[in-house]
Amino acid sequence: MSMLKINIDEVVTALKNGEPILIFDSEDRESEVDMVFYAGKIDVDKVYVLRTQAGGLICYATSYKVAKALGIPFQQEIILKWDNELAKLVKLPKYGEPPAFTLWINHINVKTGISDADKALTIAKLHGVVENVWRNNVEYAKKIFYNEFMTPGHVPLLVSRGLSKRRGHTELSIALTSLANLPPSVVFAEMLDKGSSLSLKKAIEYANKNGIPLVRGEDIINLYKRGLIDDL
Repeated sequence: MSMLKINIDEVVTALKNGEPILIFDSEDRESEVDMVFYAGKIDVDKVYVLRTQAGGLICYATSYKVAKALGIPFQQEIILKWDNELAKLVKLPKYGEPPAFTLWINHINVKTGISDADKALTIAKLHGVVENVWRNNVEYAKKIFYNEFMTPGHVPLLVSRGLSKRRGHTELSIALTSLANLPPSVVFAEMLDKGSSLSLKKAIEYANKNGIPLVRGEDIINLYKRGLIDDL
């Protein structure tokens, strides 16, 4: 298997330019590759690429600091507060880390929420909220978030738990926004094959063919350990 010879600057540049990047978490975790875009550059075409060339669940993600400022809890926390049998469903996945899921939302101006155009709208508006929090316009961001969004919806909102606690694609991609000095705002989907996740070998072939940088989770984590990435 030939690994792409990509330096981190190429990954950061692609992210800033609104181009896709691929992130492989690790063989010891999900062993999956996700296609990631910076949400500040999202449009219908990019959502279409995620749906047709990646194929997995299209998710929006931000940092824990942003979620805390907006008052967004993890989905597990919401369920555990209920005094009923649903709490029995809260379990850890096989790789042993708690999920990053919070709410599933739509913007109020979507038609159904499921089309590429509707998802692009919801994601773009979410980015606007997150960017305002990032720029310390927290009260304005909260006003927009609670007035212009609804739940349940069709865009799952994921929140990074930080690389010190979790090392999934949510945390890895949000860490890259820190390195790029961008608002913590990304959209991604897992790369799928027929019947299974796309193998790393096939992901490398896809990346080579399409000129897309692919980065391993361990490389991002090493930058974090060296203090070059903040734990958002």
